Amino acid sequence: MTDADTTAGGRDRDAGGRARNARPRDGLGRPLPYGADGVERQPEGIVRTAPETVAEAQALLDAGRPFHAHEVFEDAWKSGPEDERTLWRGLAQLAVGLTHAARGNATGGARLLRRGAGAVEDWEVTRGEDRPYGIDLARLAGWARELAGRVERAPAPVDAAAEAPRLVS
Repeated sequence: MTDADTTAGGRDRDAGGRARNARPRDGLGRPLPYGADGVERQPEGIVRTAPETVAEAQALLDAGRPFHAHEVFEDAWKSGPEDERTLWRGLAQLAVGLTHAARGNATGGARLLRRGAGAVEDWEVTRGEDRPYGIDLARLAGWARELAGRVERAPAPVDAAAEAPRLVS
């Protein structure tokens, strides 16, 4: 294990002693058995500029790794300006919704896609800004609601890369 050690109690911990699951993960963030080949984990707690956040998340979405894109948005949500947290949280919810839809969890995927759509629309209405950092929030909310409806009607896993939204058009 490179990022964490297992304590005598069997719990993975990082160098600071915080609980951190060191199991490898697949491209959709699902834990794999210790020793299995997984995808590179997204480092946590990285402070990026907003344009860096959008670019990194888009690259991960395009690669079919929405769980990892969610972690990028979560970093922005936790470290960004207070007045932008609703935006980043909504984008994280959209990425997690796509993750669940790709895992075949139609109910959870649809719920999170709609919650994220509502959050970015609320942010747009509250702020009166429809394209923060070039992100077309109205188009993104429409994408999320359309995908939510499709996964509810045909609850089978979706292809995360094929369904990934374009954040900036």
